[in-house]
Amino acid sequence: MEIQLAMVVLEVRDLDASIAFYRRLGLDIPDPAGDRPIVIHRMGSGVSLLLTTSFASHYDPGFSRPTGGYQQLLEFYVGEDALVDSVFADLTAAGYHGRLAPVKTVGPYAAMVEDPDGNVILLTSDEAAAPAS
Repeated sequence: MEIQLAMVVLEVRDLDASIAFYRRLGLDIPDPAGDRPIVIHRMGSGVSLLLTTSFASHYDPGFSRPTGGYQQLLEFYVGEDALVDSVFADLTAAGYHGRLAPVKTVGPYAAMVEDPDGNVILLTSDEAAAPAS
């Protein structure tokens, strides 16, 4: 069996703020069930995005949040170049920090914006990142 990326888990500070960001990005993030500080959204690619305020901090005694910079990029294929422009404009107009305005990179047309916890979201029109049809 080939190993597969099944889930990306983000340990967030404010679940409601993170849900609002990822919904604005275009994901159909559900409301949390009851008083559980967790939501899971399964994308068409089969990869799930899990947002929680207390997995790593509860189970890993050595967990600490980064104090500066960022350690990863989450790439979201949004479609054609004009959609990269549109999503970036919408998110930054809503007050989210844009790290890179839309530009043709050495690879895809891309933009970068931070979610509420400083995780960097890479918005692209890179066909290589498109879910398989």
